[in-house]
Amino acid sequence: METDPQGTNQRIWHVVASIPQGRVSTYGDIARFAGLGRAARRVGWALRQLPSDTRVPWHRVINSAGKLSLPSTSDAGRLQRKRLEKEGVTVRSGDRIALATYRWIPGDACR
Repeated sequence: METDPQGTNQRIWHVVASIPQGRVSTYGDIARFAGLGRAARRVGWALRQLPSDTRVPWHRVINSAGKLSLPSTSDAGRLQRKRLEKEGVTVRSGDRIALATYRWIPGDACR
């Protein structure tokens, strides 16, 4: 059981806020970078807790297969795709993103 869920959210949000424009990261990567091991689902939970007016770039987090996790027919799914494309990220058919091209790892120079 988590003893400080808000503190954990803050760690996750801080890592997500570090993803540069035009890059993406996976839920699992964010969990590792936040010191949470393999707690990818916990990352998703924390992102759902963001206030609606957040500046944290939640749209830059995708699943480990390089796919947008939100349904493409939902408002949030359309918004995620639109924001990524505006940043120059190519979203291919099937809502897929080339992780080899766009994946962010802390310490990597931006391409």
